[in-house]
Amino acid sequence: MEYQVRAARITDIDRLVAICDGYLRASRADGDASLLDAADLLRQLVFLPHASVLVAETRREIAGAAVLALRPSVRAGGFVGTVDVLAIDPRHRGGEVADMLIEEIVRSAENKGCVVVEAPMPADEAEQVWWDRRGFREDGPVISRRVGKRAVAGHRHDPASGTSG
Repeated sequence: MEYQVRAARITDIDRLVAICDGYLRASRADGDASLLDAADLLRQLVFLPHASVLVAETRREIAGAAVLALRPSVRAGGFVGTVDVLAIDPRHRGGEVADMLIEEIVRSAENKGCVVVEAPMPADEAEQVWWDRRGFREDGPVISRRVGKRAVAGHRHDPASGTSG
């Protein structure tokens, strides 16, 4: 089968969310798997210059999708591209679609001035192979904290003492 990777269009979002459904549900730390929220955010990302939303398609059918988000990093010495989503339709999981999407994500990151491209550690060995073939290596863990309206209720920070409780 022949695949083509291209920038996602607003009209692709519903199909893209359907392909990413399992990936999005599994990766949400808080268990909130609102696909409507994901669709709304993806619609915005399609138009933002500090993100790339890509789809791989064959015969007008979306076979996979990837989302790259950019952030500045003093520590890295420039912009860091974070692969937020890499989801492949199970009917197209042979590896070719993933290879093409990863290659295009890296190219997009380079074109946008990134010095590093990072991705979450793959959950299974088959996915690890996709990343290994494209030169990705383990580079330490990442820690995070929710902020804003979705922050965990009951988490307080006392600036005077530097403690949380």
